[in-house]
Amino acid sequence: MKLVAGNSNRPLAEAIANALKLSLTKSVVKRFADMEVFVEVQENVRGEDVYIIQSTSFPANDNLMELLILTDALRRASAQRITAVMPYLGYARQDRKPGPRTPISAKLVANLIERAGVDRVMTVDLHAGQIQGFFDIPTDNLFAAPVMVRDIQERFGTSNLVVVSPDVGGVVRARGLAKRINVPIAICDKRREKAGESEVMNVIGDVDGKRCILIDDIVDSGGTLVNAANALLKEGATEVMAYITHGVLSGGAVAKITSSNLKTLVITDSIQPTETVKSAPNVRVLSIAPLLAEAIARTAREESVSSLFY
Repeated sequence: MKLVAGNSNRPLAEAIANALKLSLTKSVVKRFADMEVFVEVQENVRGEDVYIIQSTSFPANDNLMELLILTDALRRASAQRITAVMPYLGYARQDRKPGPRTPISAKLVANLIERAGVDRVMTVDLHAGQIQGFFDIPTDNLFAAPVMVRDIQERFGTSNLVVVSPDVGGVVRARGLAKRINVPIAICDKRREKAGESEVMNVIGDVDGKRCILIDDIVDSGGTLVNAANALLKEGATEVMAYITHGVLSGGAVAKITSSNLKTLVITDSIQPTETVKSAPNVRVLSIAPLLAEAIARTAREESVSSLFY
């Protein structure tokens, strides 16, 4: 088995390698002067089971091209099987046509990855589960929930706790987490009455006097989380924490979170945290390296991956 890392999240790749007691395969992934991607794998991979660890996070297009070119290099070097380990799958939010003459970019990206020569995809908390069907190759959608559950139980316990979905679309995810720790759920129903007017958050469920855990797959601008936290506190919640798998946190999101009523925002290292994220007083990062390492080891041994979660 060989592990190859792109440039998107080297610390996570190194943590996975350490957990598997392996060294990352020597490779060069760099740019020419005009920013073209150049790749050279500097070890023999003929007949090997190779895992490319590469999130397609910001800069999404550069990281996607690195993944595709790494795959091509490995395929031409006669690797036996190539698995793309993509802790964060970029373009996953473009999984349907929201209006006329718009693309389904998630399907296009799936086609590119498959056509490049990837034999298997492994990712974490897809924005929409049906994206697995965009690939015609085996696709493992792992869940960060076990890592989050362990952290919640160690830090907060389950007494007087409610799991909250920040929108109606995330109810299944919230229910899954709530079932694991045996607590009730609530939902924030957001709506915009008129264009240009601010969102109105209606809380469905009893949160009065409760500690609330907001759960979601992606935090980008942070607006929905902040609004949901305000709505929950207005309804009588004593404190609000958030557990989000992918910390995209674009623009001024970190400043917005830092100055908000959120007690804590917990994200995973599926996307490499910036220095701003690391220094934020109410943002904490959980590592999913052990989870990914175990999933990779089971895949290499042809064992069940789903039994990690059920």
